[in-house]
Amino acid sequence: MGWITLIFFTLLAQIRSENQSCTLIGQTGFMEFSKEGDLMIGGVFSISSTRKRVDNFYQSLPDTYCTKELKFARTMIFTVEEINRDASLLPGLTLGYRLFNGCGSENLLRATVEAMNGKDSDGCNKKLLALIGHSSSGVSNDMNYMLSLFSFPQVSHLSTCSCLSENRLYPTFFRTVPSDRFQIHGLVQLMKYFDWRWVGVIYSISLYSESGTAEFVKEASKEGICVEYVLPFRKTSSKSLELIVETLKVSTSKVVLLFSSLSYTKSLLQKLEPHNITGKQWIGSESWITQSEMASDQRKSILQGAIGFALPRTSIAGLGDFLLSLKPSDEPNSTMVKAIWEKFFDCSFSPTNTSTMCTGAEDLQTVSAAYTDVTFFREENYVYKAVYSLAHALHSLLKCYNGSNPATGKPCVKKHEVQPKLVLEHLKLVNFTTKNGAKVAFDENGDSGAQYDLVNWQIKEDGSVTVVNIGHYDNSLSKEEQFRFKKDTNIVWGGNMNQVPRSVCREPCPPGTRKAINKNRPICCFDCFECPEGTISNQTNAPECLMCPPELWPNEKRDACIPKPIEYLSYEEIMGAILAAVCIVCVFFALLISIIFITHKETPIVRANNSELSFLLLFSLKLCFLCSLTFIGRPTEWSCMLRHTAFGITFVLCISCVLGKTILVLIAFKSTLPGNNASKRFGPIQQRICVLTFTLIQILICILWLTLNPPFPYKNMKHYKEKIILECALGSPVGFWAVLGYIAILAILCFILAFLARKLPDSFNEAKLITFSMLIFCAVWMTFVPAYVSSPGKFTVAVEIFAILSSSFGLLVCIFVPKCYIIIFRPEQNSKKFMMARKQTKTF
Repeated sequence: MGWITLIFFTLLAQIRSENQSCTLIGQTGFMEFSKEGDLMIGGVFSISSTRKRVDNFYQSLPDTYCTKELKFARTMIFTVEEINRDASLLPGLTLGYRLFNGCGSENLLRATVEAMNGKDSDGCNKKLLALIGHSSSGVSNDMNYMLSLFSFPQVSHLSTCSCLSENRLYPTFFRTVPSDRFQIHGLVQLMKYFDWRWVGVIYSISLYSESGTAEFVKEASKEGICVEYVLPFRKTSSKSLELIVETLKVSTSKVVLLFSSLSYTKSLLQKLEPHNITGKQWIGSESWITQSEMASDQRKSILQGAIGFALPRTSIAGLGDFLLSLKPSDEPNSTMVKAIWEKFFDCSFSPTNTSTMCTGAEDLQTVSAAYTDVTFFREENYVYKAVYSLAHALHSLLKCYNGSNPATGKPCVKKHEVQPKLVLEHLKLVNFTTKNGAKVAFDENGDSGAQYDLVNWQIKEDGSVTVVNIGHYDNSLSKEEQFRFKKDTNIVWGGNMNQVPRSVCREPCPPGTRKAINKNRPICCFDCFECPEGTISNQTNAPECLMCPPELWPNEKRDACIPKPIEYLSYEEIMGAILAAVCIVCVFFALLISIIFITHKETPIVRANNSELSFLLLFSLKLCFLCSLTFIGRPTEWSCMLRHTAFGITFVLCISCVLGKTILVLIAFKSTLPGNNASKRFGPIQQRICVLTFTLIQILICILWLTLNPPFPYKNMKHYKEKIILECALGSPVGFWAVLGYIAILAILCFILAFLARKLPDSFNEAKLITFSMLIFCAVWMTFVPAYVSSPGKFTVAVEIFAILSSSFGLLVCIFVPKCYIIIFRPEQNSKKFMMARKQTKTF
C-alpha cells in the first residue's frame, strides 16, 4: 500500500486551503468529459480496460476500451442533462460534471485525486461536491480511504461487496446497487427453496469474491446448508485450476456456486472447456450471470441451466436514444471516443492510416456491442439513481424556509457555500422515487434496498443463450413474499436433468429414525438411527425419538403411536374355546353321573354314606365347573368380583360336602362299636348345618373382601411393553389368599380325616376314594400357586381355570366314577348283602 501513501501525500499537496490564491500546479490528464454548472459533481470510471504505463503522469491512452464503463459515463451525462431540464429539481441552478477515466487501481486513485482537485477553465479550483463511482469494490474501498478523511461523499453504482457496509470504516460511502449481503441472503434462500443442502463454492481472488464467499458460507451454515469445498481460482496458477477440475469430478455435491468477477469467470470457463465437466448445476453471482456473450457450444455442458441473481431489468425513457446518438463531434477533445469509434466501425480518423476513413456520421445502431445494447438496462439504472440521489441531496441542502433548512433546522446555505461535508449530511436523508418508479433511500450503512431478478440460462444447439427471467427477489417485502418464482416459466436445469437436481450429502432421516450429528463430518453429513423400542419419530430429521404414551405403542415403521392390543382370555381364541369346551364336557359328565345316581337312588351304593351329601356334592361340582366360565371373556367390574367369589364359595361348598362325607364315614365306623350312638348325633340335620357353616364362613370372607377392597379390572402394562394385559386385579391380596387359605384348610382337614379312615373294613370303603381325590386336589393347588405367580398375561387366567377344572374333575372321578362303574357294570355288587360283608382289612 505504499503507492496509496504516495497518492495521499500528493493529494494533500494539491488541495489548497480556502484563503489560498488559485495556482495551476499540474494536470495528470484523467478527465475525459466535463460540463460546467453551478454545482459540480464528479464520476470515476474504468473506460480504459488495458493498463499501459508510459510515464509518471499516465497521460497516454491505453490500447483498448471498456464500452461498458463508457455506457456508465454516458448514462451519468444523460441523467445530469435530464435533471437540468427538470424545473422542480434544483430550480434556478445547473448541475455540472467532470468524468474521470483510469485503468488499474493506481490510475483510478490518481483520477480520484484529480477529481478532488478539479479545476475550471481558468485553471482555478472549482471544487467537486461528490463523486459517482467506482464499479469495483476494491477500488471503491481504496478511494474511500482518501475521501473519508475529507468527509467527501462517494456514491457507487456497482460496488457490491458487503464489507463496504461498515459505517465506521466507510462513513462517506453510499451505493444505489444492493449490497452483496442481500444477494447472499437471496442465494441461500434459493438453495433452501430447492433443498440444495450440499454445495461447492468457487471464487476469484478479489475483495468482492472473497468477502462474498465468506458471507455465503456463514449464512448458509445458519440455514443448515453445508459447503463441501471452497476453492479459489487464480488466473496465473495452474495448480488452482487442477484442484478445481479434480474436485468437480469427484465431488458428490451437484450444485456449484461460482462467486467471481466477470473477467475471472471468463478465464475459468475457457480453461474448463477441455475437461468435460458435466452433471453440475451452476449458480452465478450478479457480476457475470447476465453476460450471455460468454456462452458457446463448447460451454453448453457446463453452463446449461445456470441460475443466479441479476440486477433487475428496467427502462429509462430517452436513455437508449441518447446512447446511440453519440458522435465524435459531441466530444471533440476526447481522443478516447475517437479510438472507440474506430474500433466499432473498423475505420480511422488519421489520413496516414491504410484503413477506411471515419466520417464521424456512422450509425451506432448498426453495431452489435455491449454499448449499443439498449433493449433494457440493468447496471445503468444504478448510475441513474446515483446521480439523482446527489441532485436530491443538493436540493435538500439548498432549501430555505424562514432562514433555516427544513430538513436539519440549521441556517440556510447558499450555492457558493456548499461543501462536500454538507452534501454528505443531506445524502443520508435522501428518500425519493425516480421517474421510472425506482425508490431510493439509504440506511445507516449507506445501503439502499435490494431487488433482483432470478435468471436462468437456456442454451440452444448453436451455443447461443437466452437469459430468461424466472423469478424475483425483493428484500423490502415480508419474509414470506421476498422470494417468488414465475409460475408460467419453464426452468432448464443443469446436467441435462429433467427435474430439480438433488444435492444433499445425506438424504433426510425418514420418520421412524432420528438424526445424529457426526462430529467428524459436516453437519449435513449426519447419521440416521432407527428409533429404540417403544419410541417414535413422526417427522423428517427428528433430533430425537419420543416415547409413546403408556397405552400406545409404535407401529412397525415407528413413525406413529397406535393403541396397544389388549390381551385377555376370550372365547374367540383357541385356548379360551378349548377351556370353555372342557368346562362344558365336565358339566355334562357331572350331569350324566347325577342322572345315574338319581335313577339308582334307592340302591345300596347310592344310599351309602348319605345320598343327600352325594347329590349336593354333584351340584357343587357342576357349579365349580361352571364358575370357570366367569374367568373367560373381557374382565369387567362385575365379572372380576363374581369370578373370585363364585370360585371361593363353590369350592368351599364342594369341600364341605366331601368333609361331611368323610366325617360320616368315621362316625359310621365308630357306631358299630357297642354303646356308641355317634351316628345319631351326626344325622342329616347336623350334616346340613356342618356344610352350611363351612360355606357361610367363606361367604363372610368374600363379603368382607368385596366390601373393603374388591377385585377390579386392571390394565397391566408392565409385564409386556408392546401390549396391555387386561386382567382382574385382586384388590386386597389378603382377601384373595384368605379365600384360598380357607379352601386349603378344609381340603387338608378332609385329606387327614380320609387318610385316617382308609383302613376301615367296609367292603366299599369310600374313605379311600376321598383320600385319592383330596390327594389330587392338594397336588393341583400346590402346583397352582407357583404357576399362577409366574404365568404371564392371559396364561395366569388359563392356569387358574385349569386348576379349577382339574381339581373338580379329580373329585368327580375319584368319588363317583367307581360307584357308577359298580352300578352299570357290576350290579351284583350293588346289594345290601355285599355292602354288609366283612372283609379283611387292607392297608392303603
